[in-house]
Amino acid sequence: MLLSVGKIAQFSGAQVVGCSGDLEKQACGITWDSREVEPGFVYVALPGERVDGHSFVSSACKSGAVAVLVMQDIPDEVIACAKDCGTAVLRVDSTHDAFTKLAAGYRTVLSGRVIGITGSTGKTTTKNLVRDVLSAHFSCVATKANQNNELGVPRTLLNANPDTEMVVVEMGMRGQGQIEQLCSFVQPDWGLVTNVGESHIELLGSRENIARAKAELIASLPQDGGVAFLNAADDMSEFVWEYSGKEDSSVTKVCFDGSGKFDSDTRVSGPCVWAEEVSLDSEGFPSFMLCTSGFVQADFVQAQSESSNAAGIQDKRGAKSSLDDVDRMKCRLSLRGIHNVSNACSAAAVGYLAGMSLEEIVAALEASQPESGRQEILHSDQGFTVINDAYNANPDSMRASLSLLKAMQISGRRFAVLGDMGELGSFAEAAHESVGRFAARANIDFLICVGELARFIGQAALSAGLSPDRISMVDTREEALAFLQEHIASGDAVLVKASHFMELDRIAKGLLS
Repeated sequence: MLLSVGKIAQFSGAQVVGCSGDLEKQACGITWDSREVEPGFVYVALPGERVDGHSFVSSACKSGAVAVLVMQDIPDEVIACAKDCGTAVLRVDSTHDAFTKLAAGYRTVLSGRVIGITGSTGKTTTKNLVRDVLSAHFSCVATKANQNNELGVPRTLLNANPDTEMVVVEMGMRGQGQIEQLCSFVQPDWGLVTNVGESHIELLGSRENIARAKAELIASLPQDGGVAFLNAADDMSEFVWEYSGKEDSSVTKVCFDGSGKFDSDTRVSGPCVWAEEVSLDSEGFPSFMLCTSGFVQADFVQAQSESSNAAGIQDKRGAKSSLDDVDRMKCRLSLRGIHNVSNACSAAAVGYLAGMSLEEIVAALEASQPESGRQEILHSDQGFTVINDAYNANPDSMRASLSLLKAMQISGRRFAVLGDMGELGSFAEAAHESVGRFAARANIDFLICVGELARFIGQAALSAGLSPDRISMVDTREEALAFLQEHIASGDAVLVKASHFMELDRIAKGLLS
């Protein structure tokens, strides 16, 4: 962020109180965590149930904050501290609302392209891949970790500089209207929907309603220059497109398909990226032929062309390939699992439309590394392997991780430690049972089910033919860890997977300690 304190006050609707500091000072960052404050940062004092950010205003001032946003009366001694530190104190009615207003105002000074990403699964991985692809050619800022909510999204915008060429924003949702609200200030130029699954089905009631919520991103795209990236292998993608209301508009639809089943003879008209010859090696890394067709490779829109050309970007707006012209290149990911082929295809589509060469895109995809806690492969001193995928879970990601475990070539046995999946509501029993039936076909030697809901996984696996002596149902992490420590041996592999609240990553850590 590069913005004067005066502009921050203007955008956030703040009143300067106490010592104004220097309103011409430039802020270079923003945070609501006083421990993160560095010289030049803006500190946002957010109230909380356990900790009130207003208690740390003095600390933020002493750490070099150029401004603090507050919504409470500040004690005289804190005002005096701000004066001594040259920190502007900006009073607002709500620091949360002011944070959003500030992001909305800052969006008007961003000159680059803003790309919104949502979907039921793969949002964070896809965001990382898009970031890594675009960063090979453009200045790029992306959402950190999975900060995709009403705080993380505005922070992503504010982390960019006015001349940042690409801003990649991951957007989560828990109900209808939430993505629409985020888009009201993000104002994405391009939007990407990874898929429509069952996450948050307890709140929305059906996949159709989930699709409607995801379609809010596509509906927000501008009529002039908007681009929608949709998963041709997902059975709800056409529903998303139609419900968005952009079907008869000038918004461009770009399709991607990582299933390996894309029929190039009957493919959809228009730009498309797909995978052929998809395979997994012995360690679970996918290789495939990355294919593109039907693109008008584009530089920035005309209003942005000057800055883009200055960065040495080749203008390819006139270079259209026919649907019969297919570019192909072999690609091997450093991300495990066949499901990541789809994520890679979506990132490739973004990069290709932005004007990057296929060679640049493949190099960036192959160099991209997984995020900690997402199918993280760990090797023990005792010779066994742990797949730590306990960051989060839903039925689709459970099946993807089980497929990875099945595909890995190991000398020993396969253990799957599966815990409860949250946010499934009345669909929870059926969703866990579907995972259990899949697990029974996944060549697992031992299935350990942790938690009340995970028992449905075990019962369904038993009904589907998995031998009862290969199924263990436990109530706690400690029981699961004790079972593993008793049975695991050199050459074995252990998958640990559940929703984050189960904290099954402690099992992974316990096995390696």
